[in-house]
Amino acid sequence: MERSYEVDNARELERLRALVSKLSDQDLGSMVNEYWTVAGVLGHMAFWDGCALFLAGKLQRDGALTPSDTEPESVDWINDSTRPLIHAIPPRQAAEVALRIAEQTDELVASLSPELVAKIDDNSPLNPVRAHHRGEHLDEIEAALAGRDATRRQT
Repeated sequence: MERSYEVDNARELERLRALVSKLSDQDLGSMVNEYWTVAGVLGHMAFWDGCALFLAGKLQRDGALTPSDTEPESVDWINDSTRPLIHAIPPRQAAEVALRIAEQTDELVASLSPELVAKIDDNSPLNPVRAHHRGEHLDEIEAALAGRDATRRQT
């Protein structure tokens, strides 16, 4: 596996860092969609980065991942069942945790040896490309906040 994901991860991590640094408490409580607040989406990102952090640590420690580490094809039930717990986290803490876990995940994934990275394939439960998931949700957050701000300007 090519390690170009490190650049992509770093780009989206910086984007996350910049967003978190400017979010107000009101922003964090804003709805991104009918189910998730901004803070909730950040907590969701932290959860999935945390899964990658765990798997990268296991790969580094044990030298391999096992079939029992594989997540189900549809993770909707995981997202839906974690939503109440994630939203119970105070919004500012959710944002800070999302940033901290993203930093730790990127650092550990980047430190994996070439031999371990070679074990990561399309069937691996570890996706070292954290940028795609983060970018998708950062786009959603930015669009929701821009839409909210546009609505305010019209009124």
